Amino acid sequence: MKTLVLGSTSPFRKNILEKLNLPFDCAKPDIDESALPNETPQALVERLAIEKAKAVAPQFTDALIIGSDQVAVCDGEILGKPHNFDNGVKQLSKFSNKSVTFYTGLCVFDTTNNKALSLVEPFVVHFNPLSSAEIANYLTAEQPYNCAGSFKSEGLGICLFERLEGDDPNTLIGLPLIKLVTLLKTHGLDVLAQQS
Repeated sequence: MKTLVLGSTSPFRKNILEKLNLPFDCAKPDIDESALPNETPQALVERLAIEKAKAVAPQFTDALIIGSDQVAVCDGEILGKPHNFDNGVKQLSKFSNKSVTFYTGLCVFDTTNNKALSLVEPFVVHFNPLSSAEIANYLTAEQPYNCAGSFKSEGLGICLFERLEGDDPNTLIGLPLIKLVTLLKTHGLDVLAQQS
């Protein structure tokens, strides 16, 4: 089996990938994540997923490298990680009683033939009306400042939602696992066959 590599140091993505019960390495991709002029959210996350996978490729031979990137879009505006309480308040206040689309770019790059397979997986979060107190209480409790959209859906963030809409709940946390299994299989890695 080729070495499986997660081109990310995100603990959330690492936890999701562990569900596949396969050994893998993690490597930090060092890339500029700035959007290009007039770049759509979908184009941005797909490009960054590919760049992240390729950025760590020189460290590995005979490997399948997974790259992933995510942005939240509300009212046409791309929103990234808040990094602090005040920005978290701004983001969640904006999301109150609205729908936010999360776009997750996914790439699997084969270092042996330089073949990259990539896609973009959408996931929509419909938010409850949120009061200032609810937002402050949530941010103080969970401190999701390193998460796109200022919440952790796998934690207390679930209290903020009216409903979720998408094919795979893992997508919202940062790694579309259903689509990843398909891309790995296309590259010749059958996850279930590796379990035997």
